[in-house]
Amino acid sequence: MKYIAEINIMPQKALLDPQGKAVLSSANKNGFINITNVRIGKNIEIEIEAGNKNDAAQIIDDLCKQILINPVIESYKFNIIEI
Repeated sequence: MKYIAEINIMPQKALLDPQGKAVLSSANKNGFINITNVRIGKNIEIEIEAGNKNDAAQIIDDLCKQILINPVIESYKFNIIEI
C-alpha cells in the first residue's frame, strides 16, 4: 500500500529560535502587534510503500530519528495518510 507521511520538525521549545525571533521582530515593526511568538521549522512530505499503516509509521519514525532530525535541538511529529 502507498502512504504519504507528513512530517513536521520544529526546534525544541527550550531552545532559542533565531529565525522565529527575527520574523517576530519584523512582524511587530510592521504593525502586526498581536503576534507574540514565532517558531520556524521544516515540513517534509514523503511517499512510502508499506504493508500497513503501522509499518509505514515505524519506517518514518526510524527515518526521523536516524536521518531527518537532530534530537538535541529538534522535535518531530508526523501523520501517515493512505493514498
